[in-house]
Amino acid sequence: MAEIYHTLSRGVDKRKIFLNEQDYLRFIHDLFEFNDEKSVNNNFYKYNDVRRRYIEREPRKLLVKIYAFCLMPNHYHLLLEPVTENGIMLFMKKINGGYAKYFNIKYKRKGTLFEGRYKKILVNTEPHFIHLPYYIHLNPLDMTAPEWRDRRIKDYNKAIKFLESYRWSSHLDYLGKKNFPSVTQRDFLLEVFGGHKQYERSIKSYLRTLNLENIKDICLE
Repeated sequence: MAEIYHTLSRGVDKRKIFLNEQDYLRFIHDLFEFNDEKSVNNNFYKYNDVRRRYIEREPRKLLVKIYAFCLMPNHYHLLLEPVTENGIMLFMKKINGGYAKYFNIKYKRKGTLFEGRYKKILVNTEPHFIHLPYYIHLNPLDMTAPEWRDRRIKDYNKAIKFLESYRWSSHLDYLGKKNFPSVTQRDFLLEVFGGHKQYERSIKSYLRTLNLENIKDICLE
């Protein structure tokens, strides 16, 4: 199995790092634009519409493959595979540094935005790799049904609908609903899942059965 890592960065003192829709959109834009060996140059890219679909002016040389992501109010999760040497380190430095600069200028603040160095752990078993994307995509339920972590969901349909309304992850793209399709490299995982429909069936099953004790060493919480 390729070297695949679960990475997480949290706001300092667990502070919120996304305060409104514009912040989420900016970070997702950065996930795309900073995933390039070249230095950031806004002349290479432009927004196409409010949903932030991108037109590439010049082919990117990826630092990492982004298999999955989820943004939460005070932290974010990424599932990454390095493409170049030190790809994850370079990518995370660009992401956290670039977003922190944007955030501090926008909100007229100074100092560190993120809590120390980002967390990273190698996903070195196939079962962990298969479970982790579902875990990452289920994280938004912490905001509306935190009992999901103990497999005590009271209303499964409500939980699934909430996930389908939550834009700030790669979940919708794996369902086949174009949300931020340019950000992630999904072909590999979709082949593992068996396609969009099988992914949809599987995440509903995982919501009922996923035991976090079995993957707690890679959750990074």
